[in-house]
Amino acid sequence: MKKRIKSSKKYPIFTYTTTINGRKISRDMLEGTDVAAIVAVKNNNIIIEKQNRFPNGTVIEIPSGTLNKGEKPIECAFREFKEETGYEAKKMKPLLTFYPQVGYTMHKVHCFVATGIKKTGMPKLDKEEFLDVMKINVEVLVKMILSGEIVDSITICAVLSYYFKKYL
Repeated sequence: MKKRIKSSKKYPIFTYTTTINGRKISRDMLEGTDVAAIVAVKNNNIIIEKQNRFPNGTVIEIPSGTLNKGEKPIECAFREFKEETGYEAKKMKPLLTFYPQVGYTMHKVHCFVATGIKKTGMPKLDKEEFLDVMKINVEVLVKMILSGEIVDSITICAVLSYYFKKYL
């Protein structure tokens, strides 16, 4: 059972209640929209964004965005990649899907590897987006993750998964 307790423009919060091993338990869960994230690879470089994530400051992350109603994760990946970077990809291959905060949110992150990358225009950013697009060598990006310079959980999971699947 769930009951809505709070909401914002983007993220309603529900209380879920169930019985496990004869005990009634409750948990408040944030219900966000699923996300598609893109590890875009060209010549051993990954396209990343340096984005202001107010109030957390500026972070380095891979392109990502929320699914529109009725949109499939792969469709969102193609759309968001073009909108945020001005690049297009010929292929999107599923990499992994995960819950970024399994005990607190219901949304999933669907990660893809984009190949056949080509610059086709300028980014078309939302009014709340402030970002710069750049390329970083995959080995340098992994070192940045391991040193703590990269703090975005989606980027950490997706880039390390890509790296380990490709190089180990």
